[in-house]
Parts: sequence; structure tokens; C-alpha cells
Amino acid sequence: MGIFYGMVARGQVVLAEFSATQTNASTIARQILEKMKEGKNDSNSSFSHDRYIFHVKRTDGLTVLCMADDASGRRIPFAFLEDIHQKFVKTYGRAIHSASAYAMNDEFSRVLSQQMDHFSNDPNADRLNRLKGEMSQVRSVMIDNIEKVLERGDRLALLVEKTSAMQGNTLRFKRQARRYKNALWWRDCKFTATLILLLLLVILYVLLTIFCHGLFLSSCLK
Repeated sequence: MGIFYGMVARGQVVLAEFSATQTNASTIARQILEKMKEGKNDSNSSFSHDRYIFHVKRTDGLTVLCMADDASGRRIPFAFLEDIHQKFVKTYGRAIHSASAYAMNDEFSRVLSQQMDHFSNDPNADRLNRLKGEMSQVRSVMIDNIEKVLERGDRLALLVEKTSAMQGNTLRFKRQARRYKNALWWRDCKFTATLILLLLLVILYVLLTIFCHGLFLSSCLK
């Protein structure tokens, strides 16, 4: 799985590109630019060619393109394109609008190479999977903390304090998940609802235990 070619262009003018393999990716990329020149300004597109997929992001006249294999899917390549777009605009600013062909190639081809390697090989480059892993860790820690509270017989006030902190973490991660992939929104809602229900049941259990214990003591005193 990997990204093997990257390009940044203004219209039909290629400003920088890098290829990690010996392919005809550069030729195909230019054909895609030619094909898209009459299209709408802002768009995200993907084109299949042999066993590779060309992913294209167009924003404000700037086109960022990459070639990846089928196993990479769409999320990682488009995360790469978004990252490259931000770095390119931040680095060159207004110079982008008047630069000649390959004006930024010597410098920015190294950035393309580094980020292609990062998004192809670093698991942390996939922010959605990293977020899901963090959420899973938080859920495990929350459940473990609840079990420890019950085992030690801590006071109800301590349980409420920990519950508040846990709910805060859940809401923070839910906001992040919604930003990275809207499709996870319903899944996050179900997770949050289940967690809140679990916490309410735990609190109810503790309250009932305290109440029953009080009744037992009262009956003994009588």
C-alpha cells in the first residue's frame, strides 16, 4: 500500500512533482490536467489507470494530484493531498499565481517525497484510525476506572467527579471524530449514549447500595 507519485500544478502549469518509481505517472497526470481544464474550480476526483488510482484535489485554481495503488483507498490519498495543498500555499503564498513551470520543483519535490513516505508507511498518518484507537483506549480506561471505584468502595462524590471527567473526554473525542469523518457521527452518538447509560446504571447501583445499607442499619438499631 502506498503513494508513488505527487504533483502540484496551477492550471496546466506544473510547479512541482516527484515520482518514487519509474512509471508513466507524469504523462498520465498531464492528461488528467488537460481533461479537467474545463471542469469546475473546486473538486475532488479519482481516476483509475491500470492497477493505480490517480486522486486529484482542485482548490482556488491550484491542483494537487497523486498516484496510489488500490489498497490505499481514498481517505489516505486525499489526506495526503490536503496536507500538500496546505504546505504549498503556506510556503509560497501569492507567488503561486505567477510562478513559471517547475519554479518550486527543486525545493518542494523533497517535501512531496517526505510526505509520500509518511502517508504510505506511518500508521499515524491515518488520522481516523488513530482517533479510533485513542477512543478505544479511553473507553478501556474508563471501564477500568469504574471497576476500581466499585472494588474499593469509594465515596459517591468521587464517582461523580470521575464520571464528569470521563464524559468530558468522550465529548472531546466525539467532536474530533465528527470533523474527520461525518459518517462516524451516528456511531459516536450510539457509543456516547451507551456509555452514559452505563454510568447512570453504575450511579444508580451505588445509590441503591447505600440506601439499602442505610435501611439495614436502621432496622438493626430498632
